[in-house]
Amino acid sequence: MEHTEQLTPTTDPTTTPSRAQRRGLRNHRWRRDAVELSAVFLSVTAADLVAKLVVHGPDGPAVLGASAVALLATALFHTWWAHRHQLHGPPAPDAPAPPGAPEAEPLRGPLHDFEGSTLWRVRTTVQDSPGSLARVCAALAGRQVNIVSMQSHPLPTGAVDEFFVRAPRSLNRADLTALVAGAGGHDIWTGPADAHDLVDVPTHVLALATRTALDAAELPIALRQLFGQCSIRQYPGAAARGTAGVDGHVMRLPVPSGELIELTRPQLPFTPTEFARAQALVELDTLLGPRVPDVRARLSVPAGAELTVRRADAADKAAALAMHHRCSPETLRKRYHGPVRDADRYLDHLLDARHGQALAVETADGRIVALGHLMWDDDSAEVAVLVEDAWQRRGLGLDLMRRMSALALEAGVETVYAVTQSSNTGLIATMRRLAAPLDYEVDEGTLVITAHLAEAAEELPVPWQTRPGR
Repeated sequence: MEHTEQLTPTTDPTTTPSRAQRRGLRNHRWRRDAVELSAVFLSVTAADLVAKLVVHGPDGPAVLGASAVALLATALFHTWWAHRHQLHGPPAPDAPAPPGAPEAEPLRGPLHDFEGSTLWRVRTTVQDSPGSLARVCAALAGRQVNIVSMQSHPLPTGAVDEFFVRAPRSLNRADLTALVAGAGGHDIWTGPADAHDLVDVPTHVLALATRTALDAAELPIALRQLFGQCSIRQYPGAAARGTAGVDGHVMRLPVPSGELIELTRPQLPFTPTEFARAQALVELDTLLGPRVPDVRARLSVPAGAELTVRRADAADKAAALAMHHRCSPETLRKRYHGPVRDADRYLDHLLDARHGQALAVETADGRIVALGHLMWDDDSAEVAVLVEDAWQRRGLGLDLMRRMSALALEAGVETVYAVTQSSNTGLIATMRRLAAPLDYEVDEGTLVITAHLAEAAEELPVPWQTRPGR
């Protein structure tokens, strides 16, 4: 078959048709004109023959009648064929369905399979034998449960498999547990999960190790984020008890300094794999030693003095003791809820970064005039503020409270509480100005105020943002 191409005139010499191309174009036009002229002559000859047959032939009327019937039959057949093609052929884009046609099913894509689903975390113990894990996976697949991620924790007599699954909403927690039990699993635990749980485990552990390396105060937060909700206690060398390792729902981690960290998780027993991960974080923390990031911000108070807010650590104990000695007994009593003579001995614990974060407000000559403490307590944190008498009512306590609340939210802690005397109206007013919902508990003159920070996140400052005081 001969191929011809329509050429468009152009002034570009690189695209000008060659002589051979122009000759082929003229030949193509000559052949097309000859075919059209022959078709015209043939049509005229056929019309002349039909006219002579009708006018001079004996069966002229019969020929005309037969031609009319043939044309009518052809038109009817074409109409029927077009209607049938419209019903059974592929519809045109955005074309309305013809009357009487069955309603077409809506198009579905891969995302439709995830509609109406719920994320679950499932942990089960299975036998350490070929096919045990496959039976659990097959049972989940049989109920349209999609396994998003999985990790295995080997045990001496079996294995603990942990799944994050996406299940239909019609499958509740009891049904999911029964499904896994029917496939051979035992010691099953199920709980709701969210998108934050879908992080790759090695990536998650590395991110927690990085945070721990930068700040010693992050170790308890890292352990809690690694294992979920759990209680963490640290015993000094003399009070350390028990054997290091895993004992069901209790994990004990030895610290080279002689101390012992104890984790308790009621809902799930710990595994040797989890113990190894926790031990690696503790060893990293011990190897790096005491460390507090050098972060600070400028704070201008109404009196015009330039103050600095920064993280405090054990090196600030002497300056903190000097501030204690400048405070009145009443100020120390409101802060420490006990004998004034015991105030100094609390500083070793409060300035230890492993128990939380301490903030100090210092003047240009290096004097500390206010201290704030954020101490981790399970899934919450305790906040406390001490402001030297001469610097009270200048907004320092409120500034420290807001910065500590912002630091708690950064660590994933959404509630903080303060313990004080019911007569401490200054702290009560400071907590109210957080713009967060508050809960109050009073027991024999001791007041516990709990602030729910999630609803006040937009009101809290960036922790190390330089801002004027109030």
